[in-house]
Amino acid sequence: MLTWEEDVDAHALRRQGWTISAIARHLGRDRKTIRAYLNGERVPQQRRQAPDAFVPFLDYCRQRLADDPHLWASTLFDEVVQLGYRGAYSTFTGALRRYEVRPHCEPCHASRGRDRAVIEHPPGEEVQFDWVELPDPPAGWGIGGHAHLLVGALAHSGRWRAVLAESEDFPHLVQALDAVLRRLGGSARQWRFDRMATVCYPSSGQVTPVFAGVAKFYGVRVAICPPRRGNRKGVVEKANHSAAQRWWRTVPDGLSVEQAQSGVDKLAVRMDERRRSVDGIKVTVAELAAAEPLLDLPTLPFPAELEVVRTVSPQALVSFEGNLYSVPPGMPGMQVTVRQRLGEDYLHIATAGKAVVARHRLAPRGAGRTVRDAGHVIALERAVLAQVSDRAPCKTKTRRPLSPEALAEAERLRGQTAGASSAERVVINLDTYAAVADRLRTAPRSEEEPGE
Repeated sequence: MLTWEEDVDAHALRRQGWTISAIARHLGRDRKTIRAYLNGERVPQQRRQAPDAFVPFLDYCRQRLADDPHLWASTLFDEVVQLGYRGAYSTFTGALRRYEVRPHCEPCHASRGRDRAVIEHPPGEEVQFDWVELPDPPAGWGIGGHAHLLVGALAHSGRWRAVLAESEDFPHLVQALDAVLRRLGGSARQWRFDRMATVCYPSSGQVTPVFAGVAKFYGVRVAICPPRRGNRKGVVEKANHSAAQRWWRTVPDGLSVEQAQSGVDKLAVRMDERRRSVDGIKVTVAELAAAEPLLDLPTLPFPAELEVVRTVSPQALVSFEGNLYSVPPGMPGMQVTVRQRLGEDYLHIATAGKAVVARHRLAPRGAGRTVRDAGHVIALERAVLAQVSDRAPCKTKTRRPLSPEALAEAERLRGQTAGASSAERVVINLDTYAAVADRLRTAPRSEEEPGE
């Protein structure tokens, strides 16, 4: 890199007739460098920029943000890394700003200036829970217009875990809550919720008697947020945002519920690598969470009874939590209720009339197993074989004229329409006209007839 003084000297010597080699020896520079400055290819005191590693991915990023203007930069960074980008995250976000890749969204630039309180969360003191409604789940899940994700976050360290559930009713809440706590490695001394109807009375904030039994079972306190104070549980709200933006937005249509659960589990573990500063010391979320004194969990979850409605398949199978369970034959298309008490190893399948038709040992969730009762298998095989005929296939090209019975029925129908007017008669019997013509030909002609 030449200084401005060297650049001036080089141009002056060049005008005096010096060769490039002579100028290079005089200034102690390389001949290629001198030639570049004399040709105007380089500017003094400006180093040559290395090729921008972001440029090959610029069109992809523009397209992704045109499709989804609110896509997180971290989510987009995860995608371009998979495509071969080797730069750092800070370099990537700087390039997004430099090239103005993200489209402008006026509603998102509203004023955000307001005071915020700092809430201290001692280690092991509080875990925050919240439901996230995720719109437009894959149609193959068969759960309607929204998926349901229960997120639980340790308030001190920020570690969070999440579990997909079929609905937000009380049994599914207890099932998902227990699964989240086991993923966290234990429970804090206090659970915080917003005003869920399955936890408290929304008008007063008082805990319901049935959920009080759940809290006693796990040995914890329950704290309810004041009305319209969602930022009181800001740790889990931030986790909700991360799960929705970095995981749910990229869930493809062909993914099963179990595969989606594995995806959100991997994201939560990866986010344990986030850095935190505690008393000036840099630590990760995982290190903070490992130091939190959490309560041990009971061996079995709270015994809430789970009930879901399922449709019996033509193979006499019912799906439940990623597995298939058999029922007796003769029930394809019927609606049945699957009941399972949390903590028990068996499930029951009942009809709409509450008659239990099957009892099976519970398979691990998402194992993809088919659990069939031996009696159901034998009965299904017999029912299928009974429907199978050993007769030869029908011959479709055989000539089969109308039978006497069919001809008699046709004559009866013609007799019913004989008195109808000519406009109403659809079928005309030509035999009648032929008989009249024969009588006219054979009858004697009268003398008075004209033409004689």
